[in-house]
Amino acid sequence: MIRGIGSCLKELLEEVVGEVVLTVVACLAVAGLALAIVRGWESSPLITGGVGGALLVFLGYGGWELLRPARPGRRGRLAGVAAATFAGAALFVAYAWSCTCS
Repeated sequence: MIRGIGSCLKELLEEVVGEVVLTVVACLAVAGLALAIVRGWESSPLITGGVGGALLVFLGYGGWELLRPARPGRRGRLAGVAAATFAGAALFVAYAWSCTCS
């Protein structure tokens, strides 16, 4: 019985530590992204806007590739990378949205 309680406490501690680590990483990534945008805009608004636009187009292409009906044949590497990037960005945004960074 004591082993069962110890195992349960160990699992609870691992979940709490994992959640804290994920929250800190998400908050630092959001802060780093905001800092990069601000510094980039101060340096060169044209390049910052161009890179941001290109990133949005790439993510849009990834979302289109991920959500469109499957067709026979092999998906290209760029399409696969774009779809994986879109999925990762969507998960990150969903997690960071719930982050209560103050």
